[in-house]
Amino acid sequence: MRRPLPCRDCHRPVLWTTTEAGKKLAVDPTPNPAGNTAVWRDGTGALRSRRPTPDLPLTGWERLHMPHVATCPNRVQQLTLPGALPPGVASLDAHLRKKRR
Repeated sequence: MRRPLPCRDCHRPVLWTTTEAGKKLAVDPTPNPAGNTAVWRDGTGALRSRRPTPDLPLTGWERLHMPHVATCPNRVQQLTLPGALPPGVASLDAHLRKKRR
């Protein structure tokens, strides 16, 4: 198995997979039954991932993993930080509200 690489934000190990759309997705290296990403190794040894659906459920060679963006402490903290914007950043909320009227 490929060696996990450290996350740039929290330095925890992550596995990089390629989604069905060809995009890169970081997942936590240990399988997690609460995860929503099916991960498997294809014939070339590359890690692939997809979102299981009722039409295409999890198969025997796939394992559920949690996307790292959902568990990264620095990302979660950034997403949940209410409050003031950093210096030099303007909020466009008022402008967008006027435009929608």
